[in-house]
Amino acid sequence: MSSPLKLNLIEGSIAFSFSPEAGRELQAAIAALINSLKLTANKSPGTKVTPQPSMEYRHTGEVFVEMFCNPNIWPTPFAAKVLLTVRDDRIRLTTEAELTRIADDVSQYLEQS
Repeated sequence: MSSPLKLNLIEGSIAFSFSPEAGRELQAAIAALINSLKLTANKSPGTKVTPQPSMEYRHTGEVFVEMFCNPNIWPTPFAAKVLLTVRDDRIRLTTEAELTRIADDVSQYLEQS
């Protein structure tokens, strides 16, 4: 049985069943996104940076979880937000969440799992 992952949102939080394996996949996707954001943030003024690919994470388990972020529109990883969708056959939540908060929540979940 997988333990619940609790994500703290800008207003409120959501907890849902999530496996440690899925948590590690999400953590890797977030790490890659943060690296893309750092490339964009560390460019010299007037330097053109190659556009970075968007993060499109999807997981299907007891609930469907999707996160999307375009790293090319955020000045730093600390400013970045992700579009988060969590749904099952009874409910659907779509909201914006702070990237750094989600990264911290996933790390804390994996430490406890």
